[in-house]
Amino acid sequence: MIDLSKLRAPGWQRVVAELTNPAPDDRAFLMRLLAVLAQAAGARQAVLFAAGVTDDDAGAEVEPRALAVWPMLPDQERSGQPVADTQVDRARECKAAVREAAIGAKVAVFGLEDETPFYESSHKGYLIAAPLSAGTESPAGVRHVVTLLLDQRSQQALQTTAALVELMCGYTHGHAANQLLRRTRASSIALDLATRLIASINTAPNFKGAGLQLVNDLSRQLGADRVALGWAKGIGRKGEGATVKTVAISDTELIDRRMAMVQKLEAAMDECFDQDQPVLYPQPPERASQPGEDADVLLAQAITHAHRELATADAKLKIASLPLRVDEDVVGVVTVESTGEGRIDLAMLELLQSTMDLIAPVLALRRSDDRNVALRSWDATLEAGAWLVGTKHTVWKLAGVAVVAVALAVTLVHVEYRIEAPVTLRAEEQRTISVPFDGIIASVPEGIESGEPVEAGQVLAELDTTELKLQRLEAVNQLAEATKKADAALTAGKLDEYSQTSAQIEQYQSKIDLFDLLIEKAVIRSPISGTIIEGDLKEMIGASVKLGQALFMVAPVDRMVMVARVSDKDVALISSDPDHPTTGDLATKAFPGQRFPFAVERIVPQANPDEDRRNAFEVRAKLTKAAGWMRPGMEGLAKFNTGKRSLLDIGTRRIRDTLRLWLWW
Repeated sequence: MIDLSKLRAPGWQRVVAELTNPAPDDRAFLMRLLAVLAQAAGARQAVLFAAGVTDDDAGAEVEPRALAVWPMLPDQERSGQPVADTQVDRARECKAAVREAAIGAKVAVFGLEDETPFYESSHKGYLIAAPLSAGTESPAGVRHVVTLLLDQRSQQALQTTAALVELMCGYTHGHAANQLLRRTRASSIALDLATRLIASINTAPNFKGAGLQLVNDLSRQLGADRVALGWAKGIGRKGEGATVKTVAISDTELIDRRMAMVQKLEAAMDECFDQDQPVLYPQPPERASQPGEDADVLLAQAITHAHRELATADAKLKIASLPLRVDEDVVGVVTVESTGEGRIDLAMLELLQSTMDLIAPVLALRRSDDRNVALRSWDATLEAGAWLVGTKHTVWKLAGVAVVAVALAVTLVHVEYRIEAPVTLRAEEQRTISVPFDGIIASVPEGIESGEPVEAGQVLAELDTTELKLQRLEAVNQLAEATKKADAALTAGKLDEYSQTSAQIEQYQSKIDLFDLLIEKAVIRSPISGTIIEGDLKEMIGASVKLGQALFMVAPVDRMVMVARVSDKDVALISSDPDHPTTGDLATKAFPGQRFPFAVERIVPQANPDEDRRNAFEVRAKLTKAAGWMRPGMEGLAKFNTGKRSLLDIGTRRIRDTLRLWLWW
C-alpha cells in the first residue's frame, strides 16, 4: 500500500505546479520533468533518452540516444550539445533498460549487479526506466525514456519511488493536451484573422489592389510600422537567380525601386525566400536562459544579414519575414516591421505563418487571374489535357503524346526538299566602255548618266581631238611635200631617190589613217542598247583619262540572270540538264514578299571559297518571270527544288552525311 497522504503537502504542491505549468515547447517540459523526477526519486543521475520507436518499427529493437543528463553538465548547459556515452553512468545498462521500457511501454526496474528482479534479492543500487508516452497507449507512442540511477534502498521505498515516477510521468499527457489546446487556439485565431483578410482582399479589383489591401489590414491588425508584400518571379519555380519584387507596401501608393529602403526591403525578402523559412530579427536564442524567455533553434540559426541591414535605421526595430507557400512552392514573402507598439514574438510569428498559409492560395489565384492570355491559355491546355490523359503526370503524358505525333509526322509526311543559297542578279549581257587612248574628256551629251537608257551607237562622251587634228594636218603637209619630191625624182630619172620618197609617202599616209581612226574613236558610243548601270562623267569634263580606264557600263536590264553560290554539300542535288533542269524560287532583299521562278541553265565546274571560306559553286539560272524594278547587283535568297522527301530524311541529312564522311574507311 502506498501512502499518498503527503500529496497535499506544500512540497508536493510545488511539484504539481511545476509539472502543470504550461511549457513553451516539448524540450522545455522534458527538461523540467527530468529535474523533478531526479529530485523526487533522490537519484544520483537522471538521463533523458530518445527511444527511437516509430509506427514502422514498433516492437523492434531500438538504439537509444542520450539527450540530456541531470545534474546538468557544465559544457552541455553552455553549448546544448548531445550527451556522450562516457558522460552517462552505466551507459550499457541504461540503454538496455530504455529498450525494455520502450518496447513494453511501462516502467521497468532493474538491479545494478545483475538483471534479477529487485524483489528476489537485495542490490547495491537500482535503475528505473520510465517511458514518456506521446499521448497514445500503443508502443509507437513512446518517444522518450527517462532513466533514474538510485542508491540502495528498501523494497518498500523502491516501490514507492517507482509509483511516484510512474505518477509524475503521467503529466506528459497533460502537457500534450496543453500543447494541442494551444495549437487549436492558435489555429482558431489564425483562421479568424485569415477569414477577415481574405474577405478584405476579395473586394480589390486586381492583384495589386489585393496586395495593398492585405498589407494595410495587417498593419492595422498588428499595430506595425510597416508591412510589405513581395512576389517571386515564376510561381512554383524557385531556381537559381530567382528574386522577390515588392508589390505592395502599407500606406504607400507608388513604389520606387530606386529607393534604398525598397532595395533593402527586397534584399530581406530574398533572404527569407532563399531559406524557405520564417526569419525573425533580432534573433531569439537557441535555448531559454530564464523562465518565460522565447527560444527557437531554427530561428536562431537563420541568416539575417539583410534583415540586420534593414534594421540599421532604428535600434528598436523588430522585423519578421514569412514565406507564402502554395503546396510545396514559395510564391512570395510578407515582411512586418515594428518598433515596439506591435508585438512580434514567437507566438505572433506562428500565428502569422498559419494565417499566411491560408491566404497564400487566394493571392496566387488573384495573381493568376491578372496574367496575360498566353499563360492562362497554357493553364487551360493543361486542364484539358488532364481530362484527356488523366490528372497525374499530365504534362509528361501530353509530352509523350506529342512526341509520338511528331515521330509519325516526320516519318510519314513528305515535303519538297529545298536548298537555300545566296543570290546576286546580273544582266544577261553587260558591256564595259573604256577610254580608247590617253586624252581629255571634252564633252558629255545631255542625259548621259547612270540609270538612263541608251541606244546602240548613241554618243556617250567625246574626247578632245585638237592635238590629233593638228598632228594630222602636219602629216598631210608632209605627205604633200613627199609626193612632190617623188614626182620630181621620177621625172629626173632618179629611181633610188624615188623609192625612198615613196616609202615616206606610205609612212605619212599611215599616220594620217591613224589620226583619222583616233579622231573617230574620240567619239565614244554605246555598243549595245540598254541602260547605263555605272558611270557619270558630268563632273569629269576637262579631266585627263588613261587608256583602258572604264567610263561606262551598259546592260539591258530587262533580261536578268541569277547567279547563286551553292555549297559543295548541296550542288550534287542540282541539275542543269536542258530537258529536266532544277527549278526554284527567288526572293530579293528589296521585295522579300515576292517570289520569282527560275530554271537552272549552267553550273560552273570550278568551286571557289565564299565569305566563310567554304567551297561553293556558281550556279547560273534564268528567271522565267522578272520585274521591271530589278537591277544588276541586287541580292536575295534562292531555294532550289530537289524533290519530295520525308521530314525525318530532311532533318537528318546533314548528320548522316557528316557521319558517313567521318566513318568512311
